[in-house]
Amino acid sequence: MQIKTVSIIGLGALGIMYADHFTKRLPKENVSIIADQERIDRYQSEGIYCNGERCDLHYVTPEEAVTPADLIIFTVKYSGLSEAIDAVSNQVDKDTIILSALNGISSEAEIGEVLGHEKVLYCVAQGMDAIKDRNQVTFQNKGMLCFGEGNSEKIETVAHFFDQVELPYQVVDDMIERQWGKFMLNVGVNQAVAVYQTNFQGVHEEGEARNTMIAAMREVITLSQKEGVYLTEADLYYWLDILSTLNPQGKPSLRQDTEAKRYSEVELFSGTVIRLGEKHGIPTPVNQYLYQQITDMEKQY
Repeated sequence: MQIKTVSIIGLGALGIMYADHFTKRLPKENVSIIADQERIDRYQSEGIYCNGERCDLHYVTPEEAVTPADLIIFTVKYSGLSEAIDAVSNQVDKDTIILSALNGISSEAEIGEVLGHEKVLYCVAQGMDAIKDRNQVTFQNKGMLCFGEGNSEKIETVAHFFDQVELPYQVVDDMIERQWGKFMLNVGVNQAVAVYQTNFQGVHEEGEARNTMIAAMREVITLSQKEGVYLTEADLYYWLDILSTLNPQGKPSLRQDTEAKRYSEVELFSGTVIRLGEKHGIPTPVNQYLYQQITDMEKQY
């Protein structure tokens, strides 16, 4: 199999970054952005910009009769996942490969439950520092898509395609551990940066924000071992090293949400940690503190 067509659902920071990347390297009609007509009208009227350049994108509605895509990439927020799964149904056939760049540790299972587990490769987007402000995305580091944990032929197909379109990637044998590691980082950096109202520089430097971030990450390490994943301090420092490469003036998605007074993915981060802590009888005081702080912010909207 060869990938010639790509569909993306979710024009957040990652969705725009990938849509712009693919559109510049493939025929425009081979890269479809799935959105409802109201969103499409807004995108076309206001424009979508990536690093200051207007993107020339091809849009399709969920209802449109189209040839199924070879590759579908989910880049929605977790709260929109169920709706997004329904929206891509016309784009899926037996050979379609699906990647999810969502945060958290559960989206692949939820997508697979509806669209077929055999179509899904486990995936993590890491190392990017994209910021979205309304219809504009800026970034210095594109990061990479890490994927694996599935049909070897599909993994090779995606790797070959990413080579062709020059998208940074890494094939990872233990994607479950990698996903938990990214989850651990998100639990720390997204929430600490939001609560301390700072940016990546605020957690690059020694101080209360960085200490809180690392303490929240260590609670995930403890829980991972109860869940059979076994993260270690070495994993913590692997992700801290990645964090150190990000633009100091950049901000993670949860901080961008609280600044824009949007409801965040706090339930996906500390909410998940708290529930797992209750499941295993393990205290999670740092994540409980972060959860309370962020939900208090959201009550003020």
